[in-house]
Amino acid sequence: MRIAVAGGTGVVGRHVVEAVRANGDEPVVLSRGTGVDLSTGAGLDAALAGVDTVVDTSNIETLSAKKATRFFESATGNLAAASVRAGVRHLVTLSIVGIDRMPHDYYAGKLAQERVVESSPVPWTILRATQFHEFAGQMFARGRIGPLHVAVRARVQPVAAREVGARLAALAQGAPQGRAADLAGPREERLEDMITRYARHTGHRGWIPSVSLPGPQLKAMRAGLALPGAGAVLGTQTFEEWLAELT
Repeated sequence: MRIAVAGGTGVVGRHVVEAVRANGDEPVVLSRGTGVDLSTGAGLDAALAGVDTVVDTSNIETLSAKKATRFFESATGNLAAASVRAGVRHLVTLSIVGIDRMPHDYYAGKLAQERVVESSPVPWTILRATQFHEFAGQMFARGRIGPLHVAVRARVQPVAAREVGARLAALAQGAPQGRAADLAGPREERLEDMITRYARHTGHRGWIPSVSLPGPQLKAMRAGLALPGAGAVLGTQTFEEWLAELT
């Protein structure tokens, strides 16, 4: 089976590619580095020739609802349209747990992406996952104010990106499911604690105050709206175990 992976060099995409190969299937990486631009559709038709399933892990770094919505409607729209032309039989898309409960900022774009997938004639599966362990490092970097770093308060249940990649690769081998069971990490964490532990592990020794930032999305995350429901599948690697793997 040929399985194309959009965003195949990213945080989750590279793990999808590894898992696809380990499963005995042939991965096809869709990225600018391989001559594919999802935003314009350039290179998609050639790249999807002979592809059976597409896994979409494409992403954009923004907190803007407008920018995120514009990107996902364009990129996923182009991907879905090219999949129809190529005769792709299954479109698997990575999304985020709780975005319908907090449709703000970047999450508004992910909801728009889901709508594009759901309206596509290509049979589809959407996997919603919680934040990855790497989220701590991303928030540590974003939380820099001059020489000071802050730790943003939120409730999360982080999952290993490797486990998300493996789950997406397994879904790609099977029949379309519509909304698959959500995937989350093994236990709830406080984001501010994760950020501080990440910082200390990577050598930062300065003061890192915990703060409650304004905005509807972060308010919702503090209220626990990003946490999985009772029917979620739970991964195994804890944040502490992931930290221990970092060099």
